[in-house]
Amino acid sequence: MKGFAVSLLGLWLVPWVALAQQPADLNTITAISVSGGTVEITGSKKPDFNSFTMTDPPRLVIDVSGAVFQGVAEEQPVGNGTVTGIRTATYGTESASIARILIGYEREVETDIQSSGTKLVVKVLGGGGTAVAQAAPAEGQGTPAQGTAAAATNTPTGANAQDAARAAASDREAQEKAVKAAADAARAEREAQEKAAAEAAARAKADSDAELKRQEEARVAAQRQDEERRKSEEAAVAERKRQDEEAQAAAKRAEDERRATAQAAADQKRQREEEAKTAAEQKRAAAQASADEKRAAAQAAAEERQASAKTAAEQKRAAAQAAADEKRQKEEERRAAAQARREEQQSAREAAAEAKRQQAAEARERRQQQAVASRESRARPSQGSAAAEPRESGGGAVSSRRKTMTLVGFQQQPDSSRVFVRTNEPVRYSVSGSGNQVVLELENTRVVESNNTLPLDTHFFPSAVSRVEAFSGAGHTVRVVIQLKQGVRYETRQEGGLITLDFPRPGR
Repeated sequence: MKGFAVSLLGLWLVPWVALAQQPADLNTITAISVSGGTVEITGSKKPDFNSFTMTDPPRLVIDVSGAVFQGVAEEQPVGNGTVTGIRTATYGTESASIARILIGYEREVETDIQSSGTKLVVKVLGGGGTAVAQAAPAEGQGTPAQGTAAAATNTPTGANAQDAARAAASDREAQEKAVKAAADAARAEREAQEKAAAEAAARAKADSDAELKRQEEARVAAQRQDEERRKSEEAAVAERKRQDEEAQAAAKRAEDERRATAQAAADQKRQREEEAKTAAEQKRAAAQASADEKRAAAQAAAEERQASAKTAAEQKRAAAQAAADEKRQKEEERRAAAQARREEQQSAREAAAEAKRQQAAEARERRQQQAVASRESRARPSQGSAAAEPRESGGGAVSSRRKTMTLVGFQQQPDSSRVFVRTNEPVRYSVSGSGNQVVLELENTRVVESNNTLPLDTHFFPSAVSRVEAFSGAGHTVRVVIQLKQGVRYETRQEGGLITLDFPRPGR
């Protein structure tokens, strides 16, 4: 009887040992493809899955039980107007692996999930985009040219790229927590199984001792009792097996509920952190904008004072020069009149010759004054000013359509600094200068992107240019104001939709 009990215990323990030693028959997911708003997940067997949604940004999470990935990339950017990208991860134990697929969407959508054979099809209700993206190859697969093309097509821009990065970081943190929880649950399950085996062995030994004692007391009834006991023990084993299976199923449901609760709490915490971070960034941006406005106002006031002082000095010098010229002219006229009175008694020929000499002297004086004025007018452009005359592009006549300024920038050249303005087609423009300020005005032009009106602070470069700023002017014009550290000569060119102003470096 003792041998019979030991054999019965062995029969109860063998299935558990065999289950632990045999490799799990897992569902192998080999491809994930995207067509518009439809995502198709292909595996090796019919999927057993759970799903739930997440917000900010909108995402759909699908957990496929007893599954692993093969040849599927961890990250697959899409950006087709409906689906932003796909992330994959595997967690759990070796025998209870869970494959997670996270699908990111551009906006909140309703989805329909259907299982078709070994495929799982996720559709966006109401339709989606028309672009198609195949699953990216795993690490090390595919050619470099293919990887470059995929990145150029699917790379997200602006705020979408930042949201995708934050979502990826939060997903990795949640997955790490889920892996740890699954490992703890597996360890607890193994300990419970070992304890149950020990208890079964103790019970079997006690039953065996009792059976031996009863066999000694009544050999005739032993065979019948052994048969009844065998049937009872088989029923007990079946009952324990059923209870164990129910306990495992309950543990799995409890674990799924704990994971969902933990995921929801993590999402709420991340959302609060992101809101706090956004508020702090807005506060810093407002403070920076206020400081920039104050600095710009102070700089503009200082430059205006300098320009006013320079203009007043030039006017004062011009008035003094005019007074001196007038005084000299009067003195010459007085001497000429005195000479004429002294020579009244001379002959008419001498008087006529003297008159011609006087006229020649006056003409020479006028030419000198005109030469001085001409030199002053030519000297002013060397300080950075320019005539405010419209200039048409060299490419031909300018159309009457409303133009768009697409870019304003600053660039260091080998021997000069360049301010450039790009438009969608050639425009008519004018350039004017006053003191340390040059203004480029684009006719019949507008600014669409607000980033193109942000000021460019270039005072820290070794350049005559200190600041560049563009804004919409009156009458459908765009004004680009260039502040200089000192007045210098500059050159203006236009080639198609590109206008450049080159300023020589200080000291050149």
